[in-house]
Amino acid sequence: MISEIAEKIHNLRKKNNLTLKDLSKKTGLSVSFLSQIENGSSSLAITSLKKIADALNVTMNYFFTPPEINNFLVNSSNTKVFKLEGSNSEYSRISGDFFSRKLEAMLITIPPEQMHGSTFSHPGEEFVYVLEGTLIVTLNKEEYIVNAGDSIQYPSTVLHSWFNPIKEPTRLISVVTPLIF
Repeated sequence: MISEIAEKIHNLRKKNNLTLKDLSKKTGLSVSFLSQIENGSSSLAITSLKKIADALNVTMNYFFTPPEINNFLVNSSNTKVFKLEGSNSEYSRISGDFFSRKLEAMLITIPPEQMHGSTFSHPGEEFVYVLEGTLIVTLNKEEYIVNAGDSIQYPSTVLHSWFNPIKEPTRLISVVTPLIF
């Protein structure tokens, strides 16, 4: 593992056309210490790795190979219902789980005549498919009525909110980017 990290540091430094002296200036670590790290002859404290990661404009995760997780299938018997702070809605994660995934899919139930959370915007994109009930989606003060069998998709950067206007729960599938969980 140390040799893999050392190799990644060396390759990234070369890719960025930096000398050991350049990296030393950016990190505050000595040239000899950096050389020992790249040669695999010195152990590396997490604080030093953080300095190197920052200097090379990568996250610390760049240096670690995540374990391969391939949970493609989500069995309904394994999904758990949960609530988030600030929302009366119930959520179930229905996304698979693997390293390169980009989408977050959830089954959401909004109680009768309730607002789902608050009005907000965030990076990414959203797709909503209503399974049961009715949903009023407000995008920049314009209302869209989304009934069972209808869908709506929009950039999440638009100020948006959801409201269940009926006396029955509204169930929907929401697919968003970026990942939440």
